[in-house]
Parts: sequence; C-alpha cells; structure tokens
Amino acid sequence: MKCRDRKGNFIPGNDSQDKVIRALYENGIGRGLLKLLTQPFVSKLGGAALSTRTSTLAIKSFIENNNIDMSEYEDKKFKSYNEFFIRRIKEGKRPFDMNPNHLGAPADSKLTAYEISDDAIFSIKDTKYSFYQLTRSKKLAEAFKGGQLMVFRLSVDDYHRYSYVDNGVKSRNVTIDGVFHTVNPIAGDILPIYKENQREISLLKSENFGTIMMMEVGALMVGKIVNYHGPCQVSRGQEKGRFEFGGSTVILAFRKGSVKIDDDILENSKLGIETKVRLGEKIGISLR
Repeated sequence: MKCRDRKGNFIPGNDSQDKVIRALYENGIGRGLLKLLTQPFVSKLGGAALSTRTSTLAIKSFIENNNIDMSEYEDKKFKSYNEFFIRRIKEGKRPFDMNPNHLGAPADSKLTAYEISDDAIFSIKDTKYSFYQLTRSKKLAEAFKGGQLMVFRLSVDDYHRYSYVDNGVKSRNVTIDGVFHTVNPIAGDILPIYKENQREISLLKSENFGTIMMMEVGALMVGKIVNYHGPCQVSRGQEKGRFEFGGSTVILAFRKGSVKIDDDILENSKLGIETKVRLGEKIGISLR
C-alpha cells in the first residue's frame, strides 16, 4: 500500500519485508506456517526472547536498516531489544495539538480513514467488515452507524506508544481474543485480519468529539498490548499505553456528525493511499 507524508510526497516502502509477507500469505506452504506463527503462544515466546540481554545485539542493525533518528529519543542504555522497542520520545519532540476543536493523531503511524455506512459496514482494501465483527457488540454497531473509522497502522520503525486524543471519561478495557496476523496491507489483501487479530476495546466520553471507540489491535510477534488505565478521567495527549515488539494498529471510531477529517487524509484514503502522521499533529476538526 502506498504512503504519502502531509506534504504529498510518497514514502518508500520496505520491499524486503513485503516479499517475506507475500511468501507467507500467497502460497500453500507459507499459509501452513502461518497457522503456527499467528498463535498467541508464538508471540509470547518471541516477546520473551526479545526481553533477554542477548537480544540487544540486534538493536544496532535494526536502527541502521530502518533509518531511525535516535536523537529524538531519550538517551538510555537498553537492557533488551524490547526495552529499545518501547523507548520513549524526548519531551517536546511530539507536542500534542491542544486546540479543543482539533483532533490530534494518537500515534506515529500510517493513517487511512473510512466511512461507516448506515448498515454499519466499512471496507478496508476491498475487504468488507461489519462493525459488529470488529467489536462483537451490536450496541456499538448501532451507535456508530454512518460515522468515521480511522485506522492508524504502526510499523516496526514507528514510536510504539499511543495517547488519548481528548479530555474525557474512559471506560473499562474489553479484550477480544484472536490470533496475531501481521497488519501489513499485503496480509489484508488476503485475509480479514482486523476481525481475526486479538484486540482491546474501550470507550472515551470526550469533551469535544462525543463518544469515541478506541481499539488496539495486536499483530504478528506483538507480545502484548499494554493499556495503563481502567475506568477513569483522562487528558488530551496523556499516554494511554504501548505495544511491545512488532507492527500493530490503533483504531478510532467516531459517531456520525462528530468529526471532519482533514482533506488530504480523505483524498489519500479514497485513492487507497496511507498518510504518514505523527503523534499529536492535527488530523481533523470537531463538528460538535
């Protein structure tokens, strides 16, 4: 899937990673191997291995291969690869837009926006999903008919901490068990990954956008979705949680008439192009 920055420039993809994923998802032997790789225990084992001191040997080559600017991150000697993976950004490097009428991005990610039809159906990469399949909740499917769905895809080189987009009251977390497919768009061409992957749902009764559905989706080799809070009052820009190793996804859903997404993001999404966004930057405005 192609990706543009906010200036309209195309961002090169990871061809070697795409080739591996195609090999896994597009032939019989690869799909047989996937039945094992996507099981939760495999991700847990991978997460355990990447929490060992020996795993630090992989950090230097990962930084070089993915052109990660480490000057943006806190100076620290990492004790494991996973500690490096959940590294913190330096204060001031991701200022959150605090204008109450602006919607800020919850994470560094590649964003695509979708309309939720009046039948609570939306389509990602020609794969149709119902809101019920995504959430396993008829009540939520009814509430978000005709609204907006925003998919923030984090790849391995992104900052893997995510934040609340507005002040409000957060609900409890609900976990939907599943497997761990990669969230690379190539996998989405073949399998309905967002209704198969493990995910965690909560609601935010926000000050400026009404009720927002917040979802975190685990992916291949993600050992854990770590959300910090149960039901409580939260603040715009406050860190909500983090993903441990692997690609992963944050999904936000808004009720009909509550938000207008920025035009460049909508135009890219209509063309099947992701938009690269950074944590806290404006991506839409409130209509309330």
